[in-house]
Amino acid sequence: MGRYVGPVCRQCRREGRKLFLKGERCDTPKCGVTRRDQPPGERRWRRPKVSDYGTQLREKQKVKRFYGVFERQFRRYFGMAERMRGNTGENLLMILERRLDNVVHKVGFAVGRRQARQMVRHGHITIDGRRATIPSMLVRQVMTITPAKDETSEKMVRQNLEQMRGRPMASWLATSEEPPMGTVVGSPARDEVSVPTEEALIIELLSK
Repeated sequence: MGRYVGPVCRQCRREGRKLFLKGERCDTPKCGVTRRDQPPGERRWRRPKVSDYGTQLREKQKVKRFYGVFERQFRRYFGMAERMRGNTGENLLMILERRLDNVVHKVGFAVGRRQARQMVRHGHITIDGRRATIPSMLVRQVMTITPAKDETSEKMVRQNLEQMRGRPMASWLATSEEPPMGTVVGSPARDEVSVPTEEALIIELLSK
């Protein structure tokens, strides 16, 4: 039988590409996609023919898992995106990119979105000097993100910044290591969205 690599790596292998859902593990030889290019199991797996609905559903589920949101919350973001000007699909991705847990990961304070979500929940992150404990909070321009003023929070953030050093930074974010700080300096662009997806398929599914 194939070795168990966890539900996240299973999802990456079903997609046939890395989704970078496990932080730094995805850049190492331990990544399930690197070790084996097919889902777990003894026999060779053949991908069945997928219907249009199945393709649309898979795109939606992939984006939900990538950002760590549930169905009800995802639908609420879709409603927000519909009311905004411009392309609904791009608006939806921009909203997801502006989630606090995603931004904490992007500025290097956490090695993955799961860790970022946990750090926010446990009060290790502040916004404009105030402690923030809601990972789904949407950041706005000129907001400043810093670790809480205690030894544990600052030590954790500095260790993660060291691990994340050298990774490209999104143009709409700015960071400094001394003191550890991230600032929202603009709005996310479509070509800077981390998850590889066709948002038009998601909009077609949710518009039915």
